[in-house]
Amino acid sequence: MPEIPSPEATLTDAATDTPVIQIRNLHKAYGALEVLKGVDISAPRGHVISLIGSSGSGKSTLLRCCNLLEDSQQGEILFKGEPVTWRGEGHHRRPSDPKQVLRIRTNLSMVFQQFNLWAHMTILQNVMEAPLTVLKRERAEVEKAARGYLAKVGIGDKCDAYPAQLSGGQQQRAAIARGLCMEPEALLFDEPTSALDPELEQEVVKVIKALAEEGRTMIIVTHDMKMARDVSDHVVFLHKGMIEEEGPPETLFGAPKSERLQGFLMSTVHD
Repeated sequence: MPEIPSPEATLTDAATDTPVIQIRNLHKAYGALEVLKGVDISAPRGHVISLIGSSGSGKSTLLRCCNLLEDSQQGEILFKGEPVTWRGEGHHRRPSDPKQVLRIRTNLSMVFQQFNLWAHMTILQNVMEAPLTVLKRERAEVEKAARGYLAKVGIGDKCDAYPAQLSGGQQQRAAIARGLCMEPEALLFDEPTSALDPELEQEVVKVIKALAEEGRTMIIVTHDMKMARDVSDHVVFLHKGMIEEEGPPETLFGAPKSERLQGFLMSTVHD
């Protein structure tokens, strides 16, 4: 007689197959300016998705819509198969369930271009703050995790320093540790290296590559084509709010089909 899988095993298998984030036909406008014009993306568990494109193509807006930091006017957003519930239509559309929004946001840690660290708190306090106040976790448990994540990103010796005492690369690594300390389902990076000079940029790229090798789910908006090529499972090229081309990095960078993507890649080589 065949063995019947336990309900827990069935749920785990199903959850593993369901993308962490799915976006279907997403539209976003600021007044008359339409920034996203029907975008579909999917971030399967353990995959790294990179969003590339010129400034103003909608990359950062798309990322902020994923995390419900921006309201969209049309389309579906699903977190682990669960659709966001909405009320209202068009420019009046808003998420209808604050508890669902909080649950999704706490499971999608966002790392911004500007590090957004609290200047009056030590680096350790910065990393501990959200798990303590939002997740209500035990202080001893959070401190142990925070110290571990700071060591993981290479700044374990900076726990008692303040943000102003750190370089930009160290501050961004602290911001990544802060995101990891929430134990998120996915990490969202919005141009994580663009505020850094090349030497400090490589410190952060190294950490992101290590996270990718661990199999963490990530969506990365980046201007760094080398990083996108090296860490991504799937790359999406956005142009004027629409997906112009997408695919595995070896195809997208090695044999781009659209003239726009070819031109964009040529321009990044000459930058």
